[in-house]
Amino acid sequence: MIKQLKSVFYPDQYQGWGKTKRYFEGWYFKVVTADESRAFAFIPGIAMDENGNQQSFIQVLDGKKQTAEYHKFDVNEFVPTLGKFKIKIADNYFSINDFQLNLSSVQGKLRFSGQIPWPNQWYSPGIMGPYSFVPLMECYHGILSMNHRIDGKLTVNGEAIDFTNGRGYIEKDWGHSFPSAYTWLQTNHFSKSGISLKASVAKIPWLGSSFVGFIAGIWINDQLIQFTTYNGSKLLKSHIDPEKVELILENRKYKLDIMARREKSTQLASPISGFMDGRIEESMTSEIEVKLFDKKNNIFLLNDIGKNAGLEVAGNVEEIIVMPQV
Repeated sequence: MIKQLKSVFYPDQYQGWGKTKRYFEGWYFKVVTADESRAFAFIPGIAMDENGNQQSFIQVLDGKKQTAEYHKFDVNEFVPTLGKFKIKIADNYFSINDFQLNLSSVQGKLRFSGQIPWPNQWYSPGIMGPYSFVPLMECYHGILSMNHRIDGKLTVNGEAIDFTNGRGYIEKDWGHSFPSAYTWLQTNHFSKSGISLKASVAKIPWLGSSFVGFIAGIWINDQLIQFTTYNGSKLLKSHIDPEKVELILENRKYKLDIMARREKSTQLASPISGFMDGRIEESMTSEIEVKLFDKKNNIFLLNDIGKNAGLEVAGNVEEIIVMPQV
């Protein structure tokens, strides 16, 4: 219990202390080379079904070649560290500062610097804010780094790939299932460096009913502008069709307009009641048109296209459609 209470205030750390069934936890490392020719996502994690069957895993998504691999390990090979984010899975390890892979298809080490975490206050731990303290939610979320520099090399299926001066992003999820309907997108490749965007909209079960929850953040001009369900922001539009995803969000000072073009996606495993029996589709080649408007000064702070974007659309999206009120 003490381990669980302490970890609540540090979303990056392992949250599953004492869990034995109907639970998953996974970290998402996105890495893109400096020339943007290669993009990968590495997803280590642990999964436990309703009957207590357990496994650990590392998923590998090649965003440009649009292939995915699922490397399964015994649960005893998953070793978390108490008090900080560091996990070991067999001969592989992951932390906020680096990771090292020794898989059949991928070997090497990448180092990270200049990480930009989501703010973490005692009353509002990470991106979940006060919802971090709500027990029994379907899925919790965390942002470890919106943007950072990568150094190092990986060998992928015999091909040496240099990630020096590349860009990265790290997030995580934990709970028992992904939402029944959601969209998620992320990019940190704009025409000007030092800008990163993450946004998601999901159906959130709540006290026998549900609501459409949203979380978005844009790092620009060395500040994080937040649009969330719990900070007074509004989701003015959420529209999803086979070609695009459109989101419009607004807070007291800013308005954020997002239009993501859907590209060919790759299938990944996702959690259902703790085990990785679900399937979702993710693209890492989408482009996102982003407009950030400063309402007070009546100017656009950003009107650009983010490339190499991660984009997921899952479930019955009709459940998260929000149209502007006339």
